[in-house]
Amino acid sequence: MKKTRDPYTMDLFEQELPPAPVTAPGGLSCRVEIAHVMSNAMKGLDRDDVAARMSKLLGWKTVKRSILDQYAAPSSDVHVPPLDIAIAFDIATESRALTEFSARKVGAKLIIGREALDAKLGQLERLREDLNKQIKVIKKAMGES
Repeated sequence: MKKTRDPYTMDLFEQELPPAPVTAPGGLSCRVEIAHVMSNAMKGLDRDDVAARMSKLLGWKTVKRSILDQYAAPSSDVHVPPLDIAIAFDIATESRALTEFSARKVGAKLIIGREALDAKLGQLERLREDLNKQIKVIKKAMGES
């Protein structure tokens, strides 16, 4: 009997595997890449609005458009957002641009929401299959069928 494909469950074999972590000397000198990621994430958005949202999220710090412009400028070699700013940026832009970029650098893949649940479910189902195989081997060794 052929099973119908559930359109809401991700297919493990259709997913792109994460790259290997960056370990080459100087491989994490990625200031220009960060600038491009931020610039692309802000395309079509009002940078003043993004800065205001970030400031609200951070609470203690006022983020100005000029700072965002410096973070997103490949020519600026000293302005790299700290982690709290990067998190606020992703939320304010309603993207996961910097988080996904960071994940790729460490050899990971970001999965959110339903994808995360699907991945965990798949992991648990594989574990169940492995346990069932072990149970069968033990029962066979005990003379049970």
